[in-house]
Amino acid sequence: MIAVRSLHMYPVKSAAGISLSRAEVGDRGFQHDRRFMVVDGAGQFLTQRVLPRMALISVALSFASLRVTGPGMRPLEIPLVPSGGSLRPVQVWRDRCEALSLGPGPARWLSELLGVTCELVYMPEATLRAVDPLFGPGRVGFADGYPFLLASTTSLDDLSRRGASVPMERFRPNIVVDGAPAFAEDHWKRVRIGPVEFRVVKPCARCAITTVDPARGVFSGPEPLRTLAEFRRSEEGVLFGMNLVHEGAGVVSVGDEVTVLDP
Repeated sequence: MIAVRSLHMYPVKSAAGISLSRAEVGDRGFQHDRRFMVVDGAGQFLTQRVLPRMALISVALSFASLRVTGPGMRPLEIPLVPSGGSLRPVQVWRDRCEALSLGPGPARWLSELLGVTCELVYMPEATLRAVDPLFGPGRVGFADGYPFLLASTTSLDDLSRRGASVPMERFRPNIVVDGAPAFAEDHWKRVRIGPVEFRVVKPCARCAITTVDPARGVFSGPEPLRTLAEFRRSEEGVLFGMNLVHEGAGVVSVGDEVTVLDP
């Protein structure tokens, strides 16, 4: 049986994630996933691609707040659903949209930790960002392009046997499954996980974030990209994991069966 091994959510884009036993699927992915983002003075998104130290930003959720911590920093508490403040334009790849600035306090905190001038923004409900229309309807938060990333433990094991032994967290998946042959997910078109159906829309082209050591917040060498390039290179890039778009809402849990509806 193919089943969910683990679930992960990333409240702040490119910061450390949170492991969950169950997660609610909302209109843009897992509830609270990548609704916050760090931007520079021009509103351009910042990630571990250029600031690997962002891996050291840890987050925790409570009922109404987001607690952000970092080495040598006092914890930062911000509302989980901010209100008030001013809207400002921000950019994620080619998408421009409006976000709520969280003001000078979080900006100073992040700028001190990361060593660059930056600020924290939030995607309010009124901001609607669509997935690439080539892959059908769907909404997404501040994730790169799609609301979910699925990865397989057997695919990771295959990569390890080829010489690149790295933890799954380097790939920053939302849904990790096991029980399928290595890279079987390449061929799935539609799956059901718990009560929710997902379209498996495209492979995920991997970037330098996979080479960041999340424990130290530094680039750690060429793996896993070097080994992936030997057998997973395509016109789209070096591939690992699949992007998903959900159809409907519901709760998915660790242990849920993954049913391949259109192999």
